Amino acid sequence: MDSLLSATYLLAVLIALPALALLLSIANKRAPTKPSHRGAPPPPGQFGWPLLGETLELLRGGREGRPGSFLDERVNKHGPHVFATSLFGEPTAVLCGTAGNKFLFGSEGRKVKVSWPSSVAKLLGSCLITLAGEEGKVMRRMLTSAFNQEALARFAKIMDEVTRNHIKANWEGKEEVLVYPTIKRYTFELTCQLFLSIGDPQEIADLARPFTAFLEGSISVPLDLPGTRFHGAKRAARSIRRMLREIIQERRAAMEKEAASPAQDLLSHLMVATDESGRFLTETEIINNLLLFLVAGHETSTCAVTMAIKFLGELPHIYEKVLAEQREIAMQKKSAGEGLTREDVQKMRDTWSVVLEVMRLAPPALGGFRVAMEDLTFCGYTIPKGWKVTYT
Repeated sequence: MDSLLSATYLLAVLIALPALALLLSIANKRAPTKPSHRGAPPPPGQFGWPLLGETLELLRGGREGRPGSFLDERVNKHGPHVFATSLFGEPTAVLCGTAGNKFLFGSEGRKVKVSWPSSVAKLLGSCLITLAGEEGKVMRRMLTSAFNQEALARFAKIMDEVTRNHIKANWEGKEEVLVYPTIKRYTFELTCQLFLSIGDPQEIADLARPFTAFLEGSISVPLDLPGTRFHGAKRAARSIRRMLREIIQERRAAMEKEAASPAQDLLSHLMVATDESGRFLTETEIINNLLLFLVAGHETSTCAVTMAIKFLGELPHIYEKVLAEQREIAMQKKSAGEGLTREDVQKMRDTWSVVLEVMRLAPPALGGFRVAMEDLTFCGYTIPKGWKVTYT
C-alpha cells in the first residue's frame, strides 16, 4: 500500500511540476515592468496571482451583482486617482474619475491606442474595436456610413414594430415579468431584425443559443483549455460564425436576384461597402463586425433598458412625467396604429434626459481598454509603456 501511495504521489508531482513551470514562465513573460528611467514611481497596487492577476476578483464582483466593488475596494485602499493591477494576464493601470477620463481621451492616438484584452481580440478577430491607427479609421468610416439619416429613419420603424410585438407577447396580461431575461430576448430579437433582417423566431433562437457561452468567455483569462470560459467562448464563436456565413451566402444570392436591397440592413451595407481604394470587406471581416455589433447591441442595451425600468418603478413622479410625454406624442398621431418615426424620437426630451441619467448612475459598460504607447505620467505616477490602461 505504501509503495502504491508513493508511486501515486510521484506521478502527481511529475504531472504538476511541468504545468507549474509553464504557468510561471508565462507569468514571468507577462510580469509588470517598471519604468526604465529614474522618475515618478509606478501607481500603487498589487498584481495578484501569476497569470490570473486579480481577474477573478473583478469577474466575481460582476457575477455577484456588485460590478463596482472591485474598483471601490481599490480606490479606498490606494487613493482616488489611479491604481495598478493585473487583469486578463496583463499589467493594467486603472484611471479613476473625470480627470482620468480627460487624460486618457486627450492622449488618444498620440500616447495611447485602443487595445482590448487579448481574449476579446482572439475571439472577435480583425474588426472595428480591435483595429487601431489608419486601419481603424478606415474601418470606422466604412461602418459608420451604415447609420446615415435614411437608415436611422428605417430603424425607428423596425424598432416600433418589434417593440409592439414584444410587449403583446411578453408583457400584456402578465402579473409578473422577470425584466432582465425578458429584455435580453427583446434586444437580441431587435438586433437580429436591424442588422440581419431576421424575424423568424426559430432562426433567432438558434443564433442566440451560443451567445451565452460566448459572452461569458469574451472577457476572461485567455486559457484555451477544456472547461475554461475562454475555451467555451471559442467553441461558441465558431458556431456563430458558421451560421453567419450561411446567412451571408443566402443574402448574396438574394442580392444577385435583386430580392434584397444593398441598403436593407447592416449586413447588406457591409457586403457592398468599399474603402477609398475600392476594396470590399472580406467575408471574414464582415462576419467579425457582425459578431461585434450583435454582442455590443445585445449586452449594453439590455443593461440600460433594465435599469431604466428599475429607476422608473422606484420614482413614480419621474415615471408619470415620461408617460405624459409619450401620451402627448401618441395623441399627435393621425391613427392609433401609426408607427413611430425618427421625428417622434426627437420630441422625447424628458425621456432622453431620463435615459442619460440612468446611464450616468448605472453605466451599461464599466470602462474600456487602451495600451500605453510610451511611458505616461499621471497624478505623480509613471505608467510604463506597454501597460494596459483602463478608464472608469
